Amino acid sequence: MPNGFNIVPPPGWDTIPLQLGTREAIQRIVRKSVAQLPAGFPKDDIPKARLQLTKELKETVRRARKSDGLTLYLPVEPMHGVIIPASFVTSEPLAAPRPDIGPEDVLRDLARDSEDASVHELDGTAAVRTLQKLHADPDKGVEVPSWQVQYTVPIPDSTPAQWLTFSFSTLIATGMETEFTETLVELFDAVMTTFRWSYAC
Repeated sequence: MPNGFNIVPPPGWDTIPLQLGTREAIQRIVRKSVAQLPAGFPKDDIPKARLQLTKELKETVRRARKSDGLTLYLPVEPMHGVIIPASFVTSEPLAAPRPDIGPEDVLRDLARDSEDASVHELDGTAAVRTLQKLHADPDKGVEVPSWQVQYTVPIPDSTPAQWLTFSFSTLIATGMETEFTETLVELFDAVMTTFRWSYAC
C-alpha cells in the first residue's frame, strides 16, 4: 500500500498544506508576490496589497478545508499578465460509506451519476474523471459560475477501501473566453498525468 503520492504542479503555481504549515506557506506566498510587484507600484499601497492577498488566501484555505482538503495548489505568478482564477485541492483519504463497497463500485457510481465522466489511469490505478459546471450562488458567496474537474482514485490495497480526490475549479469570469477556460482544464489534466504513488523505502 502506498504511503503517499507525488504530483507536479504547473510552473508558477505554489502549494499550501492545509493541516500543518498553512500560515507559513501563506506568508511565503505573500512575501514572494509583494516582491514581484511592478517597479512603479506605489510604495504606500504595498501594505494594503499585502493585507488583501493574505485575506484572499485565507478565504481560499477556508473553503478548501471545508471540503476535507489536504493540500491546496494555486497560481502565484501571472499568466499573460494576470493571475488566473483557478486552483485545485487534494482531499484527505476518504473511506467508503459501507465496508462492503469496493473501489469498482464507487467508481461505477461516480461515472453513472455524472453527466460527463470518463475513466483514466493514474500510475497504474483506474480513476474516474468528472466534469461539471457549477452555477453562481451569491447566498454562499459564489458570485460567478465555475467549471469543476474531479479525479477520484482508489488507494491500492487500502483496507478498508479509501480514495483520494483531486478537485480543480476555475471561475468563469465576465469576458473570459471559452478557449481560455478549456486551456485551464487541459492544464489540470496534464498535471494529473504526473501523478505517482510513493512507497516507504
